This record gives sequence, structure tokens and C-alpha cells, in this order.
Amino acid sequence: METLEWNSDMLWSAIILAVTFIGIFTEELHKVHRVKCAMAGAATMIVVGQIMGFYNPEEAVHAIDWNVVFLLGGMMTIVAIMIPTGGFQQMAYWAADFSKGRLYLLLALIGSLVTGLSLLLDNVTTVVIFGPLIILICQSLRVSAIPFLLAAALLSDTGGVATLVGDPPNLMIGSAFNIDFNTFLIHMGWMVLVAWLVVLFMLRYLFKEELAVTPHELNLTDREPLSDPKTWYGSLGVLGIMVIGFIMHNALHWEPWFVTALGLTALAFIGKDIDMEEAFAHTELALLMFFISLFIIVGGVEHSQFLEYLGQFIIPFVQEDLLTATLLLMWVAAILSAAIDNIPFTAAMIPIIAGMETQGINVTPLFWGLAAGVGMGGNGTHIGSTANVFIVTISEKMAKDAGDPSLAITPYLWMKKGLPVMLATLVTCTIIMYLFWGFFSDPIR
Repeated sequence: METLEWNSDMLWSAIILAVTFIGIFTEELHKVHRVKCAMAGAATMIVVGQIMGFYNPEEAVHAIDWNVVFLLGGMMTIVAIMIPTGGFQQMAYWAADFSKGRLYLLLALIGSLVTGLSLLLDNVTTVVIFGPLIILICQSLRVSAIPFLLAAALLSDTGGVATLVGDPPNLMIGSAFNIDFNTFLIHMGWMVLVAWLVVLFMLRYLFKEELAVTPHELNLTDREPLSDPKTWYGSLGVLGIMVIGFIMHNALHWEPWFVTALGLTALAFIGKDIDMEEAFAHTELALLMFFISLFIIVGGVEHSQFLEYLGQFIIPFVQEDLLTATLLLMWVAAILSAAIDNIPFTAAMIPIIAGMETQGINVTPLFWGLAAGVGMGGNGTHIGSTANVFIVTISEKMAKDAGDPSLAITPYLWMKKGLPVMLATLVTCTIIMYLFWGFFSDPIR
């Protein structure tokens, strides 16, 4: 392999990448939203790239992974259509009724509902749906909402790693390496199930005191009925068909985004009174723009050959001991994802792994290690994933409304409960990866 020499193109792209990522990761300090930082970085990368001759607007458009963008946008719109029906509220009420005051059972039921939905709707969306409902139920029971909010985030972060569409980094990895829904689920599903059960077991002891109190009798007389049964049950049917579509998308030669687009189109006609403008208005365009900007930035770095330059130093280590390299990547990915958001780290790592693949290296275990690391690592801190940030935000609002600061989830509290969970799930994944190395290292293509 020809050795790449350091040059000014690499220098400029590296500087833009570093400055942008520092801006994203230090959002709390300078108060400039991370989407603005990413957009500024993307624009700078295109302009500088065109001046230096290594990047241009056309190449930037090609660098965007539209499969990820369209799939996320479609799923967001489907959820926006489902929320007003009241169906999600009924699921939460059912869990509260069924638990009959047994708080750990309620925690397990809500956690299971959130996880089940996060396998398909992504973990960010599910905590956005269930966060306010958890607070409503806990206020009615007159118990602390903190264990239930933390459980929802920790279990959804963990469970979402199981499927191709369960976590944004999974989408990025799957799209970049052409991993279909079935292959992702077969490899990650059972490992994540074991890790998820470990989390559920740990939560019983992490919140032993909070779950030991006797709740008041559930009184939700003002609960809202299912307002649009036709759309709710129709949407459940559409989601079921979409799961089949995800499973068969390879055989049908359909990208996952097209399965989502078909589901959204069907749902638009099932609920004839749906206001599509209203539904699209609730799509998180800021998150989509964040993804688009990151793809453009990383695309510029890739075109400058900086990632290829870095890869040539990593390749000898990977070739010498692939197992150690995979486990090291998993732990590094987890630690960095706990310190920063896992999406930018995933975006930066994918081209490096792809570059190794062009050198004939078996990178299959590396992307499984990356998926496990960024997923489980998100549990470590309150900023480890977007879902965590939302849970912390609504707990702070709850504390402010009640005039009781103890109701807020502080960074220290999250680390105290989340860090042991992160370490336990990483150890679990490490053991499973080691014991079944032949399965995970077998090339999928």
C-alpha cells in the first residue's frame, strides 16, 4: 500500500473538523446550539474545500447519506400522526393499572414498552412520547418520577442498539456498510437482550429505596380516552407491515427509507382527517439538519484523504490482533460517547473503518463493536445520547414547576446511576463478543 504524505488539504479539513466538533461538544459552555455549529462547519468545509481543490458543493451533496435522513424523517412524521390519537397514553395507563402499586413492576412494564417501541421508532422518539406520561403517572401515585425517567432512558438506549432503526448510529452504520435489517438484528439482538436484562436487574437495586415506598391509590379520573381509534389501530397495522418490509427489504431490493415512505403514505390515507402540514411541522428538522451537516463535514475530511492518512497508522494494529482491536474500539467508543454525543463520533469512525475495508481487512467485527460501544456508552452520562438530554430537560422543568430542586436529574445523579449500568453492559457485551468471536468476526459480505 502506498504511504500517504501529510499535506495542506488534510490540515485544513482536520482543523475544520476539530473546531466544529469542539463547538458541538462544548455547547453548554458557549450556548451556541450544536446544529448551528454543525451547519457552520459544513459551510466552511465546502468553501475551504473548493478553494483548496479537494471538495465542492456537488461532492457535498453526494456525501449526504439520504437513506438515513429520509428514514428518520419518515419515522418522525409517522409518530407525529400517532401521538394525537391518544394511543400512547392508553399504553401508559394500562401499565399503571396492571402494576397495581408495585413500583418495580411498573418500572419494568414502562421500560419494556419504551424499549419495544424504540426497536422500531428509535429511542429518542420513544422517550419524547413517554417522558411526560411517566411524570403524569408518578404524580398521581405521589412517588418520585426519577427512577422511572432514568429507567426509560437507560432501557431505551440499551434496547435500541438491537435493530437497524432503533438508534441513529445504527442507521448510519447499517447504511454505510449495506447491513440489512435481519443481519443487524441477528448479530446485535440477542447480545442486547442479555445486556437489557442486566440493566433491568440493576435498576431494582440502584433504586431500591425509591421503589420501596408505598404509592397512593392510582387516581387518573381525568385520563383522556382514545380520541382517534381508526388512525391508532391503522397505524399499528402499518407499523406491523413495515416490520415485515424491513425484514424483507433486501429481497425486495428496497432501501429502509422506502419502506418507511410506503408506510407513511398508507397511514396518510388511513387517517383521512390527518392534517399533513401539522404532521410535517412536528418533524425534528433540526436533528435532520444536524445529520446532513455532519455528513458534509465528514465527506470533506474523507475527500482530503485525512481519514485515509489516519487509517494507515491503525491498520497494522488491526491486522495483528483483530479481536483486541474490536474490543478496544467498543470501549473507546463507549467512553467517548459518554463524554460527548454518540452521533458525531459514529460519523467520524465510519469512513476510517470503510477505508480499512478497501485495504482488504475484515472490518465486520469492527462495526459490530462500534454499534455496541456507542449504544451502551450513551448510558454513562446525561449528555451521552439525545434521549438522555431530553429526560434531564423534562425533569428540570418538573422540578421548576414544583419548586423542588430535588426532582431534577443532575449530572452527578445520572453518573451515579448510569455509569454502573454502562460498565455492566459493556462487560456483558465484551464477554459475549469474546465467547462468540467466530460468529461476530464472520464476514457478512
